[in-house]
Amino acid sequence: MTRRRMAGRSLRRAAAEAGAVVTVEAIGLYGDGLARLDADWLAVPGTAPGDRVRVVVEPAEDPRGQRDPRGRRAQHGQRAQREQGAQHGQRGQRGPLAATAVELIAPGPDRQEAPCPAFGRCGGCRVQHLGPATQADWKRRLVAEGLARQDLGDVPVGALQAVPPASRRRVTLAARTLGGAAAARIVLGFHEAGSSRIVDIDDCPVAVPAITAALDTLRGLAAAWLPVGGRGDLAVTALEDGLDVVLIGEGVPDADARQDLAAMAAAAGLARLSHRTSPGAPADPIALLHPGTVRAGGVSVVLPPGGFLQPTAEGEALLVRLVGEAVGEATRVADLFCGIGTFALPLAAAGRVLAVEGDASAVAALADAARQAGPRVRLEAVRRDLYREPLTPPELDRFDAVVFDPPRNGAREQARALAASRVATVVGVSCQPASFARDARILVDGGFRLVSVTPVDQFLWSPHVELVGVFQR
Repeated sequence: MTRRRMAGRSLRRAAAEAGAVVTVEAIGLYGDGLARLDADWLAVPGTAPGDRVRVVVEPAEDPRGQRDPRGRRAQHGQRAQREQGAQHGQRGQRGPLAATAVELIAPGPDRQEAPCPAFGRCGGCRVQHLGPATQADWKRRLVAEGLARQDLGDVPVGALQAVPPASRRRVTLAARTLGGAAAARIVLGFHEAGSSRIVDIDDCPVAVPAITAALDTLRGLAAAWLPVGGRGDLAVTALEDGLDVVLIGEGVPDADARQDLAAMAAAAGLARLSHRTSPGAPADPIALLHPGTVRAGGVSVVLPPGGFLQPTAEGEALLVRLVGEAVGEATRVADLFCGIGTFALPLAAAGRVLAVEGDASAVAALADAARQAGPRVRLEAVRRDLYREPLTPPELDRFDAVVFDPPRNGAREQARALAASRVATVVGVSCQPASFARDARILVDGGFRLVSVTPVDQFLWSPHVELVGVFQR
């Protein structure tokens, strides 16, 4: 063993047992501060660049279950760890060691007071302690570095476009009953980072006021639904005509509970209340008091219970504007992974749109909305699983422009078909820079040029970032 490795191991042992003083140099993929300890990087949650902190390296466990002072790696997944290590000169290594800040010796210039009292316990917002400019630079860098890993580092990445606080219209809250049957109480909020424990909240600076004002109502619904010791989730979406609430969990309400829940929904002025046994299961309606509508391109759409909707109205408007500018004067457009028509309906006001989506309920909602809007909306909605059956190059060739907005894992096979087509303009919308960069590489290798990428922040104070990328031949 070399002297350097011996010294590094002794430093790690000391940091695990008594703590070490380090200076945070950067922010990693998941919002943790990154600091050097000899040859290793440490991932230190809740720290900002320039912070001087005393940290304790979290010990690993050896195969016998004993604590090993060599230190455990940050739990971000093996691939993400490798990327985070490569991001800071550790290419080929296993990623940063997990560490905990036990003392802030001197704050860095990028640190600010977190606006939420639950910060540090709640796992929903990891970077409320970073100033706005630092956050914007960090999220823009996440996009740029994702592209660089696919040898697309020369693509211009625009400034981050961010939404304001108190704008999230879609949240999922965790609920649990604690105590005995005679004195049960409901804990409602968000999970701690990496834990099943729930942080009880009475406010949230991210959510729209309509949701935070309904927290007591949501607690009451959880109490009427969950048995003692039970757990479940409440997916809450603020719509034009009230809140859409979906209770998610295996505890199926019986007839008496359904009656109580329906009465509570009516008294609270909810739009709809439903139950599903798991996130992907069909929604069973309990109370349908209003249709549950949103608007897209000036058209009213009935959102399926718990259906996908862009998390903020402000962010949706940004994305729609960017997509519309990129499509330009194209009159034949395909919108793939179209959902309820967030992009398809505005585009259909200027040209003919084929809207394709695998979710049957979303397609039905979009088709009905287009039919109700009449001939001014020139749109055909088609159900098709684009993962199993992507549009083929001959099918794509009849369009002037194609928009695709897939889930987080991207659209590899559809990107390959687009690369082999004669489409002139492709617009990619993504909530995962890594899968977007992979698909962008496929399109560029097929003859497209990625002319611009604009990051959009709809998930304030979190590591998530969305983007719009424009490809042209």
